Amino acid sequence: MPGKQPNLFAFSNVEALAPALRSYIITCQNAGITRHGVFKVAVSGGSLPNTLAKSLLADPKSPEDSIQFDKWEIFFADERAVPLDHEDSNYGLIKKELLDKILPALGQPTVHPIDTQFLDDTQELADQYEKTLVNSFAKGDSVKLPIFDLLLLGSGPDGHTCSLFPGHPLLRETDAWVAPIDDSPKPPPRRITLTLPVVTHSVKVAFVATGAEKKEIMKEIFEQGNGLPCALVNEATGDRCSWFTDNAAVEGVSFPRRGFL
Repeated sequence: MPGKQPNLFAFSNVEALAPALRSYIITCQNAGITRHGVFKVAVSGGSLPNTLAKSLLADPKSPEDSIQFDKWEIFFADERAVPLDHEDSNYGLIKKELLDKILPALGQPTVHPIDTQFLDDTQELADQYEKTLVNSFAKGDSVKLPIFDLLLLGSGPDGHTCSLFPGHPLLRETDAWVAPIDDSPKPPPRRITLTLPVVTHSVKVAFVATGAEKKEIMKEIFEQGNGLPCALVNEATGDRCSWFTDNAAVEGVSFPRRGFL
């Protein structure tokens, strides 16, 4: 690991986790706005959008506890090659769980979904989404990798994150920012995903992992690593990476917990 270990925060339940995640996101948001006037965040799907909604839609406790949605640019860390209103769409999930519930007074984020005219060709779908990133992050300059202010990710029961799966050749991709995958071991098989160098280049990375069904893979990620995608992110990002978990997900995991201030 790059000198330091990831931060592992464990909470009694999701209700206790949500305010801490909100505080962490606000810190990342404010740093992004200070740095370049916007907050560029990429999100994944799964159970994450529901937890995000609990965090971000809560009433603010103070003036500092403020989500500035009108400064947000939301991208997708991975997406399935399906229409935006399809039940498998990560955009559709985020829209239903979070975007549709944001009160107008809070402002509306800029959202970057995939271009569904390219659903039949995942390589073109990935290339077009990479162009979306180039337009936002490069703006005429030559940039080796985009630097997100924050990636909000989940962990699959096999240790995958985004659509980067254990042992998959895509883990070795070093040139593309966005890559297609046509043989995802988890349905639906056809997807696009941010590549590992983009994920690990982010200013901050936050994983949200909850539930007792995660504890075996969490032990493997934190105790052995075994080249699992989540472990590779931990190793490459060190203390730029934070895990927000409930106690059930990390029961028996031999790794120091941090207190969340």
